[in-house]
Amino acid sequence: MLKASRLNVDIGPARIIRDGSFEIETGQMVGLIGANGAGKTTCLRTIMGLIPPVSGQVSFDHFELTKTPAHQRATLGIGYMPEDRRLVPSQTAEENILTPVWSVGIPDWQDRLAWIYKLIPEVEALRERPSTSLSGGQQKLVALARALMLGNKLLLLDEPSEGIAPVLARRISDILADMKSEGVTVLISESNTQHCEDLLDRMFMIERGTITSND
Repeated sequence: MLKASRLNVDIGPARIIRDGSFEIETGQMVGLIGANGAGKTTCLRTIMGLIPPVSGQVSFDHFELTKTPAHQRATLGIGYMPEDRRLVPSQTAEENILTPVWSVGIPDWQDRLAWIYKLIPEVEALRERPSTSLSGGQQKLVALARALMLGNKLLLLDEPSEGIAPVLARRISDILADMKSEGVTVLISESNTQHCEDLLDRMFMIERGTITSND
């Protein structure tokens, strides 16, 4: 489903990803594991088109992503949850979740939203609250729900358990387990595997921008 081949990515004068290659098959839950600053976020942002690669290729579901404009990647069924959540402050929790519907158009969004609320009932309880009134962990859940609204083929999660209370980190692990049972394809970046190791079908380690398989 997703394949990166010899990916090189620079930020300013620094090379962040060095000949990075990895592959994810449909229905797999795969971890990209590395310390802070190793290049995890840069890798996910490159897949989403937020950072252009210097060289290499990223293909997804028969599309060559490196030749696809960033704004068009959202229409391919890829959902992205950034580490810092990036909720719209002026919107409620539900309005944040529905932002992809308004941006790219999702014809069956009511059914998709009902599925998300069944998967994460805590978010339904928060739906009318301003996003600025939510705790960091609650914002993570809303950001995850927003990514799920768009990511009906692939979900990219950047440090989903980072910076939140242990009880919410465990809850996110439970949600990921439910997603895995429903066959959602997921790439998770984490600093360690404390909360997700049992869920992962494969792991790739990243250190100083170099990606290696842990198989």
